[in-house]
Amino acid sequence: MRLLAALGLLLAGAVTAVATVAVHELVWGFVLAVAATSMTVLALPPGWWSRLAFVVGWVAMVGWLTVPRPEGDYLVSQDWQGYAVLGLGMVLLVVGLATLPRPRGPATGAP
Repeated sequence: MRLLAALGLLLAGAVTAVATVAVHELVWGFVLAVAATSMTVLALPPGWWSRLAFVVGWVAMVGWLTVPRPEGDYLVSQDWQGYAVLGLGMVLLVVGLATLPRPRGPATGAP
């Protein structure tokens, strides 16, 4: 069940990233995209299969969309909004990794 949830959240992160890149040049679109993405990440429970799956989908799609197209142009603009989208990706990745649950140590039972 967790694998299915992780795949769904990976896809949801990728779709959210496409929407973010599509509207990031408009100031109201940029603000809406940052707010929606940030609130979604904070609303998801921390873990490998939930928050990190969404973040990896988002960052991977933004990374893929920053590659130049065959015509020589870019989908992510080279202005403050474009750099802020890339910075948001770095912040999301740090938050996703920093909020992972701590690994369980060995059980301290009978010797």
